[in-house]
Amino acid sequence: MLTFMSLIAVSGWFALGLQFYLVLVNPDLGGLTPVQRTVKFFSYFTILSNLLVTLSLTICLLMPQSGLRKFFSRPTVKSAIAAYITIVGIVYSLVLRQLWKPEDFQLVADVMLHDGIPIMYVLYWFIFVPKGELNWKTPISWLIFPLIYLPYTLIRGAVSNQYPYPFVDVSQHGFPTVLFNSVMLLVGFFVMGEIFVGIDKLMSQTSIQNAS
Repeated sequence: MLTFMSLIAVSGWFALGLQFYLVLVNPDLGGLTPVQRTVKFFSYFTILSNLLVTLSLTICLLMPQSGLRKFFSRPTVKSAIAAYITIVGIVYSLVLRQLWKPEDFQLVADVMLHDGIPIMYVLYWFIFVPKGELNWKTPISWLIFPLIYLPYTLIRGAVSNQYPYPFVDVSQHGFPTVLFNSVMLLVGFFVMGEIFVGIDKLMSQTSIQNAS
């Protein structure tokens, strides 16, 4: 387990570091200062979710006695992170992948952040995270993260006219459409959470039956 956790963590830091470097040197962002580029980097749900994956595993590996380690070791927290990173992979594959054609190092970062890390962390969740501690109400609390992220994105977009994703771009689609898209995203987060709860319960019951 520790080896697999380390592999995900190292891969995550590499992918995040590479993507951050590419944002800093991107000539298409010539009008932005390094601080503005940094804010832009951390304004993507993809980056924040991958950072959650990477930081949580790093803390669990390197800070075994810390309060943060106890928090990130909870099956409910690991399951929430698994739901977030799964949404990242699904939304990118269904909605965003066809909008651009990354090349060279950008392609490496793109594949790692949207495919590699999500797949590895979900496998980690399936194999190593204890099952049987989730209930059907648990995903409600998992909505806190997107409920904070979406208003931040809309406020930042209104101020800077920069939106991280086209489906939340008010200048392009108008506020009613973006509000509808945001509600649908929240519904998607909740449904994904319930799917993880269902899998958790099924695997827990199967484990109990096998043990008996």
